[in-house]
Amino acid sequence: MQGILSIQSHVSYGHAGNSSAVFPMQRMGFEVWPIHTVQFSNHTHYTQGWTGHAFSAQDIADVVRGLENLDVLKDCHAVVTGYQGTAEQCSVVADTVAKVKSHNPNAIYVCDPVMSNPAKGCIVAPGITEQLISTLIPIADVIVPNQFELAQIANMQISCLEDAVEACRRALKKGPKLVIAKHLHGVDNSCFNMMLATKEGIYLAKRPLFPITKEPIGVGDLITSIFTAGLLKGWTPLQAFQHCHDAVHGVLKATHKSGEWELQTISAQDELVSPSEHFPAQLVKEHSATFA
Repeated sequence: MQGILSIQSHVSYGHAGNSSAVFPMQRMGFEVWPIHTVQFSNHTHYTQGWTGHAFSAQDIADVVRGLENLDVLKDCHAVVTGYQGTAEQCSVVADTVAKVKSHNPNAIYVCDPVMSNPAKGCIVAPGITEQLISTLIPIADVIVPNQFELAQIANMQISCLEDAVEACRRALKKGPKLVIAKHLHGVDNSCFNMMLATKEGIYLAKRPLFPITKEPIGVGDLITSIFTAGLLKGWTPLQAFQHCHDAVHGVLKATHKSGEWELQTISAQDELVSPSEHFPAQLVKEHSATFA
């Protein structure tokens, strides 16, 4: 059995955080053990507000300890993290990654570094961004930032393809083996652009943008989960990236057709395993000494 430990937010209604990430990984054939950093009624972009609360760092540590007591961490092949409710939770995540890898040295850590971006309506607690950059990103095998987060990690602005390549290069030097940059609007705002950066090369994939009045929440969580599942299937990073890119397009296409705000992950679940459209990724930067 290959288990995936997913530590991120959870909403009762809709698809964000674990509510976006868990089902796709299960649909792709994996057992998923979710631990919620927060539990809200819905995501925080609703004008009606939301209810719920963040869990303490100790709550998360207690659940991990319970899993360790069951002697199942040896079957954990990936730790996936997204939205963290407090800076203290980031420290528990770091401890959890170390604990999982002590039981299974082949386990990977996939970090979606969710940072405060008030312009997009994303607010995280004080200290989290600093913890992500100083503590979690250096120990991650894979990071999945959006353009804003990648710019913070690389400490530079991104306004063109060359900027995105350089930002990914800087991010790789901070420790991760793979970087998935999602929605690089600075590269071309007429398409949805995703970039895969490895030490062997950098690839760009483009797909159409849908004219959606309100941008769906949880797309990044969906990207992270599908890519993680692809890696655990034994696919190469490029194969996992290509599948992820095409599958997410399928879900967004179904969401657009439905007229709903929330991602239509359930009704479009076949896209998770057999995407109906293909948008080939292109190599934009080969391996060179600058990536060593």
